[in-house]
Amino acid sequence: MRVASGVRRRELPDTMVSLMVALTFVTGVVDAVGYLALDRVFTGNMTGNVVIFAMAAAGADGLPILGPAFALLAFTGGAFGTGMALRNATSAWNRLNTALLGGGGVLLAVLGGVLAAVGTDAELVRVAVSAATAAVMGEQAAVARKLAIADMTTVVVTSTLTSLASETMVADRFRSLWHRRAVAIVAIGLGALAGALLLRVGPEWPMFVAAGLSLAVAGAGHRVSVRHG
Repeated sequence: MRVASGVRRRELPDTMVSLMVALTFVTGVVDAVGYLALDRVFTGNMTGNVVIFAMAAAGADGLPILGPAFALLAFTGGAFGTGMALRNATSAWNRLNTALLGGGGVLLAVLGGVLAAVGTDAELVRVAVSAATAAVMGEQAAVARKLAIADMTTVVVTSTLTSLASETMVADRFRSLWHRRAVAIVAIGLGALAGALLLRVGPEWPMFVAAGLSLAVAGAGHRVSVRHG
């Protein structure tokens, strides 16, 4: 019984890491949509939006200002609302996590439907869809932060890459290629690749894929929490 209990204790964090990797992939997918189809707006990577907004405010030619500005505000709002909802929760998965990520998945599906119906030609549509997607990503990032899975923010790559290079690679050399930090970086890159490829079919398809994955993570997380509860 002791061995079985130990296996279950190890299984839970390993499963949570896998779920956070899936959400990191989702970030790559929606960032590809934002940058390539919604006028160079990052919906998950807020560092990029800060830089684009600042350069646009300085008068740099051809850079959007409304999209990054609203995406920053929406991401912050999504993270704030999620933080308020989870402020008294523990770091364990709970029903609120399931509801938040599930609701985010539904919203991504709705946004995919909007893109399928009206396209991306109108600036108002691009700004609204990118802002709504950023709100979902802010929610996702806040859930991941509350779950506190080390190195799994689901949206930030720069600090993860720094930690991988300056700590993991120094200590483990070639074994660092299999570290969760490396996996997170690869996941967001593969997500962006998938998003860019799916855009060739239509802007709605990467959103539908992101929605499906978010819903799958919500369901899987709930099942794991019930099993280990």
